[in-house]
Amino acid sequence: MTYRITHKTTYEYKRPVAFGNHAVCLTPRTSGRLRLLTDELRVTPVPATVTRRVDFFGNQVTLFTIQEPHEVLEVEARSEVRIDGPAAPWPADSAPWEEVANSLPSDTDPAGVDAYQFVFDSPRVPTGEEFAAYARPSFPAGRPFSEALLEFTARIHRDFRFDSKATGVRTKPEEVLRLRRGVCQDFAQLQIACLRSLGLAARYVSGYLRTTPPPGRARLVGADASHAWVSAYCPNSGWLDVDPTNNVIPFDGHVTLAWGRDYGDVSPVRGVIAGGHDHTLEVAVDMEPLDP
Repeated sequence: MTYRITHKTTYEYKRPVAFGNHAVCLTPRTSGRLRLLTDELRVTPVPATVTRRVDFFGNQVTLFTIQEPHEVLEVEARSEVRIDGPAAPWPADSAPWEEVANSLPSDTDPAGVDAYQFVFDSPRVPTGEEFAAYARPSFPAGRPFSEALLEFTARIHRDFRFDSKATGVRTKPEEVLRLRRGVCQDFAQLQIACLRSLGLAARYVSGYLRTTPPPGRARLVGADASHAWVSAYCPNSGWLDVDPTNNVIPFDGHVTLAWGRDYGDVSPVRGVIAGGHDHTLEVAVDMEPLDP
């Protein structure tokens, strides 16, 4: 499956911005079955400088500086990606979850040493007994990790309601746990907090999810979603992705942009500006399949 993706972000400022330094994480990363074919970034006003680098987690980050006054900033990322081959089967069985938690890091599993960094608290995802207590019913003693992870994902989907007005970009996982509602970012960070509170390695994945219009309706440009899900590490199986918002294992409709400890590591657009005061933000994502 091949997709053409357009992600447009528009900031309209109440007052002119004198200059701004920005970082964007909008280049899909090549990993597993996913291959990046082309990518392009268009910024208005035209930046004075543009550089690219790879961050600590292996994500492509573009940095740019705008040195002229402006009241509107538009950032449009265009890319084409291809997802090849069948998805790897979900492991039918795995070690008990307690063994998984106790096996990080391991000299016999170099990937586990790398995964170990995702066990600890991060700026937006704390650990704590309240998260462990919520997770424990899905993780009884001796239960295979892969089975427990799927059941826990289904329970979050069942217990929490999608509500785009209930939370904001800085809502903490403990508040989401109390409210029992939120958006994909909230559910991903909550699940990560719970898994880490049990000593398990989990990372935050940002990307895109292709949406399907109702029967008889035309597909809407810009209707596809910027999305977030969770990847948890299991020795001998690697990273296992789960989507608690939809209670699915990510498939051909999920395209990975980046991963990190939490949303703060992979936010699509961030930066520092001089001026501007208040602003409005509009984001439109279009994920167009190119295959017949």
